[in-house]
Amino acid sequence: MSNNKSGFELRTEILGMAMGMLEENRAQTTNQFYAQTDEQREGTLCPIIEITPEQVIGQAEKLYEFVTEVK
Repeated sequence: MSNNKSGFELRTEILGMAMGMLEENRAQTTNQFYAQTDEQREGTLCPIIEITPEQVIGQAEKLYEFVTEVK
C-alpha cells in the first residue's frame, strides 16, 4: 500500500495542524487567565481570542515553508 498523499491531502493536514496550534495557544491564554486569583482578575475580562481564516492560512504557510525547505 502506498503512503503517498496528494497535494490536497497534505494541504488539508497542514491546515488542520495550523488550526490546532492556534486553538492550543488560545486555550493556554484562557487557562493563564483563570489560573490567576480572583483579586488578580478583578476588573478584567477573560480575553476573547478569535481565530480568523487569515491567521490559519498564515500559520499553515509557515508550516508549509518548513516542510518544503531543502537542506
